[in-house]
Amino acid sequence: MKALVTGGTGFVGPRLLRLLNKPTVLTRNPERAAEKIGHLAGDVIGWNPMEGPPPPESFDGVDCVFHLAGESVAEGRWTTAQKATIRDSRILGTKNLVSGILQNKTGIKTLVSSSAVGYYGDRGEEDLTESSPPGNDFLADVCIDWEREADIAREQGVRVVTMRTGIVLGAGGGALAKMLTPFRLGAGGPLGNGRQWMPWVHVADLARLYIHANETFSINGPMNAVAPNPVRNSEFTKALAAQLKRPAFMPAPYLGLRLVFGEFAKVLFASQKVVPQAALETGFAYQFPFIKEALKDILSV
Repeated sequence: MKALVTGGTGFVGPRLLRLLNKPTVLTRNPERAAEKIGHLAGDVIGWNPMEGPPPPESFDGVDCVFHLAGESVAEGRWTTAQKATIRDSRILGTKNLVSGILQNKTGIKTLVSSSAVGYYGDRGEEDLTESSPPGNDFLADVCIDWEREADIAREQGVRVVTMRTGIVLGAGGGALAKMLTPFRLGAGGPLGNGRQWMPWVHVADLARLYIHANETFSINGPMNAVAPNPVRNSEFTKALAAQLKRPAFMPAPYLGLRLVFGEFAKVLFASQKVVPQAALETGFAYQFPFIKEALKDILSV
């Protein structure tokens, strides 16, 4: 198998590259990427997702495309401009990538494209499988259109898997890095009453889920890329505090976070009890199915 990867220099990308055999990597900054992940990649090719399809040579000999590129939703306040960037980086970037796939008439068999559990919106106590309907907020709308652009690759006979990813936990970055300082200072605590469900996944399992999606031909369409045991925010808070041996009793009020993060605060307080039905039914074996073991692995690094 020869793979093509976008977003290879992000938080998840290098973990995925380690599981592949010298894939081609598309990146905005080839020089910086070569320094960071060059030892994990074959060819490193420049591509700006906002400006058009990748260079035709990107697809030479490629069987599978892993599309991870996209602006983080958790960077700064959600201004009108930032929301436009979040949307365009996913929808226009995916549209241009798929356009390249269709134009080059390649032998690509599978496109595994990032999506997010934001597809479901705030759903309280409802069990959410891949067949559950979408929500109706900003992130849900972005995910709907994001997946729609990926699905256009089916016109070329490409199998498309859209990875509805939860909160990614791992050492050296991601969501956990933003949480550690207040918790280490003893100022951590639940968000509000802490009863909202948090769909999470260890970054090592997420990288393996991408491989599983590519290798499992019965998976076709959305795939919930989350651990099989979602936790309430209060349970996560307790597990993180215990691992750090710190107290965690200072709840973060919604209004305070709304002042800091704007509309993104709604995402922090959303409840999403997401179940990875497709992964479990196709035999995926999680290394870190429980939050306690996942945090122990990450924080012992």
